[in-house]
Amino acid sequence: MDLDPVLLSRLQFAWVIGWHILLPAFTIGMASYITILEGLHLVTGRSVYLRISMYWIRIFSVAFGVGVVTGVIMPFQIGTNWSRYADTTGNVLGPLFAYEALTAFFLEAAFLGVLLFGRKLVPLWAHFVAALMIASGTLFSSFWILAANSWMQTPAGYEIVDGRFFPKDWFAIVFNPSFPFRLTHTVTGFFVTTGFVVVAVAAWLIRKGRSVEEGRVMLSMTLWLLTFLVPLQIFLGDQHGLNTAAHQPAKVAAIEARWETQPSFPLTLFAIPDPANETNRFAIEVPYLGSLILTHSLDGEIKGLKEFKPEDRPPVAIPFFAFRIMVGIGFLMLAVVAASWWLRYRDRLFDSPWFLWFCMATGPLGFVAVLAGWTTTEVGRQPWTVYGLLRTADSVSPSLVGGEVLLSLLAYVVVYLIIYPSAVLIAAGLVRKGPALAPETVAPIESGRPRAPIHVELVREGKTL
Repeated sequence: MDLDPVLLSRLQFAWVIGWHILLPAFTIGMASYITILEGLHLVTGRSVYLRISMYWIRIFSVAFGVGVVTGVIMPFQIGTNWSRYADTTGNVLGPLFAYEALTAFFLEAAFLGVLLFGRKLVPLWAHFVAALMIASGTLFSSFWILAANSWMQTPAGYEIVDGRFFPKDWFAIVFNPSFPFRLTHTVTGFFVTTGFVVVAVAAWLIRKGRSVEEGRVMLSMTLWLLTFLVPLQIFLGDQHGLNTAAHQPAKVAAIEARWETQPSFPLTLFAIPDPANETNRFAIEVPYLGSLILTHSLDGEIKGLKEFKPEDRPPVAIPFFAFRIMVGIGFLMLAVVAASWWLRYRDRLFDSPWFLWFCMATGPLGFVAVLAGWTTTEVGRQPWTVYGLLRTADSVSPSLVGGEVLLSLLAYVVVYLIIYPSAVLIAAGLVRKGPALAPETVAPIESGRPRAPIHVELVREGKTL
């Protein structure tokens, strides 16, 4: 059997990055959430925010640790399977990845120990600063990684010399045409993903009658945040779509399974794309709506797939269905937020069993949406590694053997199926314990003298442990 090293390398990369992206989707949002909690505790002095923060810091540490390990594999895999890509683009992308290490990794490494182990050793303000620096580090990481990815989608500020990319304008490289839209859309998506994890855990705690006060604070606070974030994410997705239509028309044509160029085209809600016959089977369409959404005009048009050479077209079915999964989840999340508004109005946010169950059920959906969005973006870019300039088939290492790539792929599959379920089990155990504090926990030293133990503060609030 002839094993295609290009296809196997793509599957291996998809497997590794598909698992890895789940962790930044949680840790980036969680770092910012912990910072908000630490800030609220610092300003208000309410210990409930401290209990919630300590609860999520434990869970964050598990995800962060696994994320760092799986992230290291990414550049290693580029060197083994994608050496021609690395050689061709290294002068442009290499510095961007280096900036991520210099800004994000160094910042996170410098303050992570304070966040995890410095509660009793530093003042409250210093612990808040540590949380703030780690949150900033995760956002710096997003900035540089998405700048690199966006440059591959919409390359700018370069010149090609002897078959290699060289920088001409670093500002144009970093702030390439798709970068602002991809950065805001992705980071907001990570915040929304984290928000629904918090909502699901809070709903579970309330239903189980465990740490009910903390669960209520988490649920109410996070749903207020999502009231702003979910509509914002839908708006940013629309703007990102307009940008993609302008710079990557073949991708948009594949996402919509649009074969013909026509004005006032319909929105295809469902279909079975048939690339061999360049048509769709069993299509369910809404007249004019596709044109209105994708061009903001009733008589707008986008290029059909027939306008592109067959070898330059991306696969159709995968981005077509992945995009609809992502959008469907987005509107389901909006329904949760809208339901929370109604229940707040009726003063039943915490005692509606169906709503709490609904919140629990939607907890994992953010991760599914992230994977669906990533699939749409990356598969829709094919057959290019650098859009329109460097083909994926020309990016793999020249000496790859299909059998060897298959063995490494299987090894990655086995290892990841051990690491990730183990991490989930550990995190689930921490979730079940609830955000309780031991009585011997002591607040940090401030102004040269130790403060009262936290259990004393809880007694003052009328609570017992």
